[in-house]
Amino acid sequence: MTVLLQISDPHFGTEQAPVVAALAALARQQQPDLLVLSGDITQRARSAQFRAARACMDRLGGPLLAVPGNHDIPLFNLWARWRHPYAGHCAAFGPVLEPVFRSADLLVVGVNTTRAYRHEDGEVSPAQIERVATLLAGATAAQLRVVVVHQPIAVQRAEDVKNLLRGHADAQRAWALAGADVVLGGHIHLPFVLPLPGLARPLWAVQAGTALSSRVRAGAPNSVNLLRWQAAERRCNVEQWDFAAASGAFACVKVTPIQVGRGLHAV
Repeated sequence: MTVLLQISDPHFGTEQAPVVAALAALARQQQPDLLVLSGDITQRARSAQFRAARACMDRLGGPLLAVPGNHDIPLFNLWARWRHPYAGHCAAFGPVLEPVFRSADLLVVGVNTTRAYRHEDGEVSPAQIERVATLLAGATAAQLRVVVVHQPIAVQRAEDVKNLLRGHADAQRAWALAGADVVLGGHIHLPFVLPLPGLARPLWAVQAGTALSSRVRAGAPNSVNLLRWQAAERRCNVEQWDFAAASGAFACVKVTPIQVGRGLHAV
C-alpha cells in the first residue's frame, strides 16, 4: 500500500504549535510515502515563514512535493511581487515550481496556478494543461495519477464558485482524457471529495482544509488528507483527518472510497 499525505494552506505565520506537534505525530504514525504541500504555505511570503515551513516539512520526513499558493507571493512588497514573486518559495523548496514525483505506484504532477498579477484567483493555461496531460499519458498501469493545484478545480457551494480555478473546465476534460485519477487542491479551507461528472473517465476533486492555521472556517477544523492506494486491487481511499483540541491529536473522521478507472470510459 502507498500512502500520500496532503497538507494544504498551513499559512505559516499563523500556525498553531499544538497542531504542528500533532501533525508531526501523525506523520510518524502513518509513515507516508509522499508529502504533498498544496499551496498557501505561508501567510505573507516572508523569509522567516518559509524557513519555518521548511523546518516543519523536514521534521515530518519523507519525499516532498510542494506548489505555491497565492499567499506565497509577496503582497505588500510590490517590487518583489513583480520582479521575483517566487524567491521565497524557491529558497525554501527549490527552483522547480511545477515538480513531478514518480514511484512504482504514484505519478504526482504539480501545477503552479498562481499569478503575480492576480491577488487570489488561480489560473491554469492551455500550455500547462497540455504539459500535465502529456505527463499523465505516460503513466504506468500501476500508478495512481494525481495532479496538484492550489485553487480548486471544483467546488460544492455557491459561495465558493468565485474561487474556482480559471480554466478548470478545460483542465478537467483534458486531464480525465489523459488518465488522471485525482486532483488535489486547497485555497478555500474546506475539505471534501467530489466526483466530477461528464468526463471520459472517473476523475475526483479532493480538497483539503487548512492543516495548521488559526484561519479555520466555521465547522471545519484543521485537517489533512491521507490517500491510501492499493495498486494491485486498484483501490484508493481518501481519509480526512481532523485535529481535535481535546485530545491534541489528528483523528480520522471520514473515509471516502474513490473509483479508479482502468482506461477511457471506465465504469
